[in-house]
Amino acid sequence: MSYARVWIPDVEEVWKSAELTKDYKQGDTVLHLHLEDGTELEHKLDPKTKNLPHLRNPDILVGENDLTALSYLHEPAVLHNLKVRFIDSKLIYTYCGIVLVAINPYENLPIYGTDIINAYSGQNMGDMDPHIFAVAEEAYKQMARDERNQSIIVSGESGAGKTVSAKYAMRYFATVSGSASEANVEEKVLASNPIMESIGNAKTTRNDNSSRFGKYIEIGFDKKYHIIGANMRTYLLEKSRVVFQADEERNYHIFYQLCGSTHLPEFKDLKLGPADSFHYTKQGRNPVIDGVDDAKEMFTTRNAFSLLGINESYQIGIFQVLAAILHLGNVEVKDRDSDSSNIPPNNSHLTIFCDLMGVTYKDMSHWLCHKKLKTATETYIKPIPKLQAVNARDALSKHIYAKLFSWIVDHVNEALHSTVKQHSFIGVLDIYGFETFEINSFEQFCINYANEKLQQQFNMHVFKLEQEEYMKEQIPWTLIDFYDNQPCINLIEAKLGVLDLLDEECRMPKGSDDTWAQKLYNTHLKKCVLFEKPRMSNKAFIIQHFADKVEYQCEGFLEKNKDTVNEEQINVLKASKFDLLVELFQGEGKVTSPTGPPPGGRTRLSIKPDKARPSQSSKEHKMTVGLQFRNSLQLLMETLNATTPHYVRCIKPNDYKFPFTFDPKRAVQQLRACGVLETIRISAAGFPSRWTYQEFFSRYRVLMKQKDVLTDKKLTCKNVLEKLVQDPDKYQFGKTKIFFRAGQVAYLEKLRADKLRAACIRIQKTIRCWLARKKYLRMKSAAISIQRYVRGYQARCLAKFLRRTRAAIIIQKYQRMYVERKRYKRQQAAALAIQCILRAYMARQQYQALLREHKAIIIQKWVRGWLARQWYKRSLAAIVYLQCCVRRMRAKRELKKLKIEARSVEHFKKLNIGMENKIMQLQRKIDEQNKENRAMSERLSNLEISHTAESERLRGELNRLRGAEEEARNNANRITTLLEELARLRKELEATRTEKKTIEDWADTYRHEMEMVSELKDQNNLLKNEKNDLNRMIQEQGQLMAEKMQKALEEETKQLENDLNEERSRYQNLLTEHLRLEERYEDLKEEVSLTPGHRRTDSTHSSNESECTYNSEFAESEESSRGREDVTKAALDMSLFLKLQKRVTELEQEKQSLQNELDRKEEQFQRARARDDEDHKKARGAELEYESLKRQELESENKKLKHDLNQMRQSLTGNAGAGMAAPGSPAYKVLLDQLNSSNEELEVRKEEVLILRSQLVSQKEAMQHKVSPTPDYRELNEDGELWLVYEGLKETNRLLESQLQSQKKTYDNEVEALRGELQSMKEENNRQQQLLAQNLQLPPEARIEASLQHEITRLTNENLDLMEQLEKQDKTVRKLKKQLKVFAKKIGELEGKWVENVSPGQTVDEPIRPVNIPRKEKDFQGMLEYKREDELKLVKNLILELKPRGVAVNLIPGLPAYILFMCLRHADYLNDDQKVRTLLTSTINSIKKILKKKGDDFETVSFWLSNTCRFLHCLKQYSGEEAFMKHNTQKQNDHCLTNFDLAEYRQVLSDLAIQIYQQLIKCMENILQPMIVSGMLEHETIQGVSGVKPTGLRKRTSSIADEGTYTLDSILRQLNSFHSTMCQHGTDPELIKQVVKQQFYIIGAVTLNNLLLRKDMCSWSKGMQIRYNVSQLEEWLRDKNLMTCGAKETLEPLIQAAQLLQVKKKTDEDAEAICSMCNALTTAQIVKVLNLYTPVNEFEERVSITFIRTIQTRLRDRKESPQLLMDTKMIYPVTFPFNPSTVALETIQLPSSLNLSFLTRV
Repeated sequence: MSYARVWIPDVEEVWKSAELTKDYKQGDTVLHLHLEDGTELEHKLDPKTKNLPHLRNPDILVGENDLTALSYLHEPAVLHNLKVRFIDSKLIYTYCGIVLVAINPYENLPIYGTDIINAYSGQNMGDMDPHIFAVAEEAYKQMARDERNQSIIVSGESGAGKTVSAKYAMRYFATVSGSASEANVEEKVLASNPIMESIGNAKTTRNDNSSRFGKYIEIGFDKKYHIIGANMRTYLLEKSRVVFQADEERNYHIFYQLCGSTHLPEFKDLKLGPADSFHYTKQGRNPVIDGVDDAKEMFTTRNAFSLLGINESYQIGIFQVLAAILHLGNVEVKDRDSDSSNIPPNNSHLTIFCDLMGVTYKDMSHWLCHKKLKTATETYIKPIPKLQAVNARDALSKHIYAKLFSWIVDHVNEALHSTVKQHSFIGVLDIYGFETFEINSFEQFCINYANEKLQQQFNMHVFKLEQEEYMKEQIPWTLIDFYDNQPCINLIEAKLGVLDLLDEECRMPKGSDDTWAQKLYNTHLKKCVLFEKPRMSNKAFIIQHFADKVEYQCEGFLEKNKDTVNEEQINVLKASKFDLLVELFQGEGKVTSPTGPPPGGRTRLSIKPDKARPSQSSKEHKMTVGLQFRNSLQLLMETLNATTPHYVRCIKPNDYKFPFTFDPKRAVQQLRACGVLETIRISAAGFPSRWTYQEFFSRYRVLMKQKDVLTDKKLTCKNVLEKLVQDPDKYQFGKTKIFFRAGQVAYLEKLRADKLRAACIRIQKTIRCWLARKKYLRMKSAAISIQRYVRGYQARCLAKFLRRTRAAIIIQKYQRMYVERKRYKRQQAAALAIQCILRAYMARQQYQALLREHKAIIIQKWVRGWLARQWYKRSLAAIVYLQCCVRRMRAKRELKKLKIEARSVEHFKKLNIGMENKIMQLQRKIDEQNKENRAMSERLSNLEISHTAESERLRGELNRLRGAEEEARNNANRITTLLEELARLRKELEATRTEKKTIEDWADTYRHEMEMVSELKDQNNLLKNEKNDLNRMIQEQGQLMAEKMQKALEEETKQLENDLNEERSRYQNLLTEHLRLEERYEDLKEEVSLTPGHRRTDSTHSSNESECTYNSEFAESEESSRGREDVTKAALDMSLFLKLQKRVTELEQEKQSLQNELDRKEEQFQRARARDDEDHKKARGAELEYESLKRQELESENKKLKHDLNQMRQSLTGNAGAGMAAPGSPAYKVLLDQLNSSNEELEVRKEEVLILRSQLVSQKEAMQHKVSPTPDYRELNEDGELWLVYEGLKETNRLLESQLQSQKKTYDNEVEALRGELQSMKEENNRQQQLLAQNLQLPPEARIEASLQHEITRLTNENLDLMEQLEKQDKTVRKLKKQLKVFAKKIGELEGKWVENVSPGQTVDEPIRPVNIPRKEKDFQGMLEYKREDELKLVKNLILELKPRGVAVNLIPGLPAYILFMCLRHADYLNDDQKVRTLLTSTINSIKKILKKKGDDFETVSFWLSNTCRFLHCLKQYSGEEAFMKHNTQKQNDHCLTNFDLAEYRQVLSDLAIQIYQQLIKCMENILQPMIVSGMLEHETIQGVSGVKPTGLRKRTSSIADEGTYTLDSILRQLNSFHSTMCQHGTDPELIKQVVKQQFYIIGAVTLNNLLLRKDMCSWSKGMQIRYNVSQLEEWLRDKNLMTCGAKETLEPLIQAAQLLQVKKKTDEDAEAICSMCNALTTAQIVKVLNLYTPVNEFEERVSITFIRTIQTRLRDRKESPQLLMDTKMIYPVTFPFNPSTVALETIQLPSSLNLSFLTRV
């Protein structure tokens, strides 16, 4: 049984997890807990509040992206969730409602690259994992959508990462939006960062790059939301750091950068040295930051200055002022006396300072040690002591640095200022967080004051958003009490507040910190609960801030607030000859009110102390620092309130800068200080958990029964929730969401987990039963079979064994019987002899022993009896004597006692008691003695009985021994006989031993010989083995050498292919760059032409547009002439134009060199394949012979079509209606009948032709012996009949072949149309079913309206389809009528000619069937003639105004390309180079123009890619080169170009095709991009596998297939659309494969990138969904026969990522399997997936950190790119394999729909 888990407070870890071991009951004061470390604890409850500990969230909710998604919202849950994400998953960003919590990892992470920016661009905030880019994208999107300015407020402690976060936010805006002009404003915005970091950042004990000022950067955008400029406001620069640094801290970076660049020649005059030599840079005693090179940082800073327009002279001036400050700090002031001081006249540092600043040494040294006092009548000059002089020197240094800082900020703003009107802006506020130190002064007071204001604004914004959410969902709103820090703000800024009293004290002549403190005590102590006085101090005060109590030391408050500096020192600097210094102090004395309108209409707040003019009255005072800060802060709050804020709270995880180390104490302090916990508290006070009805239904569908599920999901959720949660106050139903109280989601999750666990157990039980039964049945069947065979074998073996055993037993029986009988007889005889002798000897010995024993016993008996009597007598006498003595003595004693005791009655009683005891003891002794006597009696009787028995036995033994002695005497005679027998046996034994030795010697000899034989055999076998080993080694070496050669050849081939692909990719990238520059060049020309006074004519523009790309002489001359005109007309931006022109020339040269390199590699590749080509030629020759025979057979088959055409003509002329070509019409039926009859008579005609061919061949062979080798076929027979028949058949076959081809094509088109119609009907049916299902879910009114709308749409579509079909049928009828008329005329003429050519005798004697021979038609040459003035019309009708849809459906694929090539052939035929050049140039430019106009239309781009490739193939096929003429027919070879070599234009067309291909890929990517993530990741293709988890405030896109969302079917339909469009356009199959490969790469890369950036997608169930989706894509590839195109391989990283989500991730074996499986994923990707892996159900387990480290260790040696995301913009290099056309040019007809009547066929 599991108990509740809780959080209890802990001193070290702040909160510690524990589990109840005993149920809590109302009234218990102690909780029995079990900690995670195994210890038991009794936790006492607070007796006052009796608050129970906080409950823990279920493990399934731990690690969520949004803290508001947690079921229990409290401090320990927030802290634990952040820790798990930071330590376990290495995730530094987490949402907390509207706040992004960023934890500083103190490590560079690869999550800020351009690929990550592109991945977050355009995404919803909840769709991706938390990131600073997601916040920036949300701000950018809301600015564009809501037309409202935005602000990103970044706050946190020093070292928490505020500056880095603000920097990345600005980088995101610069990358995503870009700039509207060529000024690269986004680069300038980013360049301001290194400048501000160098002059405003420093190393502190908490941070190596701590911002010591606050800044608010406004990034301006135009109406198109491109960056146009920026403006920066700064707040409260820490000037004291210039003159003082604590241990382990540094001054501002710029000083160390200067000291690190002293070796540069331009810095020689500054006379600087190392940082340790200056007082202002060595006080921290650690001038070096690990990993930072100050010299390199100086180079970066100077580059940033240059980019922002601060020239070299100004930069040197800035560095000159900074060096002067360093030298001023080294000026030593010496005591003259107690009240005065002086500086020696030759102080080197002061001399350098004066030289650098352009002031006199005398004046500066004087006023450093003196001050001027003014009275009403006169002025005094008073010397000051050393301490005041040093303070005055430091104040001057701080003032100069502040002025320089202000000047640099002003110039940065000027550089970032834009002349374009600003439409909107996004502000990034990088400001210090709440600070509290051991000693807190004026700076900490101002910082905490600013944080109070920001916290108030934050609370109000959170409260407002929460209220809006409740009102939008129509949930009853109850006022939530949240902390309002207005009292604290009033304490600081109100009248008689801290700042007001401070300013008043500063105006007092003798004001001091002590008097100010007393005023504070008198005004606020005991009157304001937020103000306290320390017990042990009268110079400090305590303020209760929203985050914590802070004690401020009053010392230094007045001085820092007044910020005074010696006026005479300023006057000395103003008199300087150094221009920059004068410019720094030229505004000194002006007091600008921050509340007034600033100059230029822009708001710029300067927190610098402004000095009064010297002419001003001394009564006028400048604004104090506190007042300036309060006013600037008020303006900042007004700006933030006028924008939509976005909050980023930076958390410092530890104080030691250890990477990924989490200190709970420090973290919880900052969480309390930054307002995150306040957000949680506000959310938890209401209904923190919110689900949409669809998400709730999907997640908790398992808790519903089938009868509970209704068509209305909202009603279903209500009914189920009322059953599951009894208390109605725990939830509320909104319009679109269900709101839950804290803890209810955890309760529902428990119910869901219990239900799933029970279901899993039942499933496991059933499956295990089924598996066990299947296994049992298999094992049973196997065991029975094995038993059957084994038992049969054993039975046979047993029978055989029994037979052998029985025979062996019989043999053994008789053998053993014989042996045993002989042995027995020998042993019996020997034993009898030995027994006889031995028994006699033993009998004698025994008799003697018995005799001696008997006599000894008698002697012992008498002696012992005498001795016993003597001892008894002596003992008896002694005992009696002793008894007498002792008894006498005891009797005397007893007598005395008796006499004494006889007098008392008690004595008698005791005596009686003792006597009774004694009597009882004596009685017991008597009984024991009797028992012993009886035992002795029994023992004595037993001894007598045994003695009698022994005597009887000895008598019997004596008798037996006497008999044995007699028997021994008898056996003594037999001993002699036995001895003789023994001697004989010894002789036989010796003979046997001799024989045995002989046999052993012979056996040894035989054994030795056999050993020699075996050794010889072993040697022979060894030699054979060595021979076999040598042969095997030779074979293996040969095979290994062959494999090595093959492998080397394959590697070399692969390397060559890779090099070729790299060259192609590089070349195509250059083409892309060239195209971009060309487009930019055209845009610049348009801008120049549109500029007033510099307009260009249209002809000039078109000429330049058409001729700027190509390398022909005409194009160059035309471009140069137009260029000269442009120079005279437009001089604007000529430098830019010349740069672009130079760049184009360089690109063309580089392109040419790459092309040469590509040609060289292709030639090498062609030479390597020359041998394969020869074999291919031979095979091709055989194929040509087969094709020739097949063609002859087709010619014979076409004879029958003559009669068929007549019948079809009659049928068609008789039915001229609109539907005559439709399926089912008479013409259609007649055509089908004719085709069937043609097939039936095909075999008969084949036989006739073959007989005729055999006769011709036989006659030819017979005539070859009689006549010359070139016989005249007209003389084969007498009347020439055979020749006429042969010629007629040839002509007829030619005609009928073309007719059959056309009819077959028409039939195929009709069948294809019918299939398309069937497919469309199926799609329409599916769509109707979907619409019906959707309509059923709508209410009745909406259902009727939707059905009417759908019916109107359907009827409209049907009318349009019918009209289009009617037009097609009319065209088909007209075409068929025209063809039939031509065929009828030709057939009639051929019949007449046939009658004239037949001889009269043949007609009378041998009537034959008449054959119609067609008249020879005019032989077209496949050319089209046009006039030069019709060229524009040709290009316009064929390219610019051509609609791809009509051409692709009705005409042959590539028709425009064929027409253009036929026109080109005619120009080549005329040898008109001008016409060829202009036609090609116009064609290419027109294609570019139409692509520029309709580049987003996939159909248009695909159409022109297909036609461009076909045009390129035609130029190759008809070029006359042998390499391209292999597959041509003789007629096609006759049509080759004769006058011009267009190889250069082929290269231009190839480049154009590459550009169109890249445009096609971009267009396709734009269409697919919105579908991929939704269809591949978010949509649940397998419903119910992955449940939706709570997502908090940042709602992600729902994975439920709502109307309008994309699914996997959407992607497949789009892929089908792409594929069918390309196939209709006649795109080359190889090119289609490359396009599909690129499509699948985009799908896989985008899906994987989103998976790597979305923690909610990394689960086991999502891996199953992805694998299913990938299998559907593979199935699509199989259906399209595209499995070999390489598309499947591009999905391999995605497949392996899905497998990684599903495999086990526990043991080392699992780690090894993952490393071997995920070879297509990088180490960073594998580790990222493992870190992001999140269980969706309780049955899944998280991946341990140890396992992830094991994976990293195993993959440590991999050499791969550290990039995390895949490059979605990568395009594979495209190739255009030569694909010759089989279409004969002379057969191409010009359709009238193209309006090309001005072309003439030649």
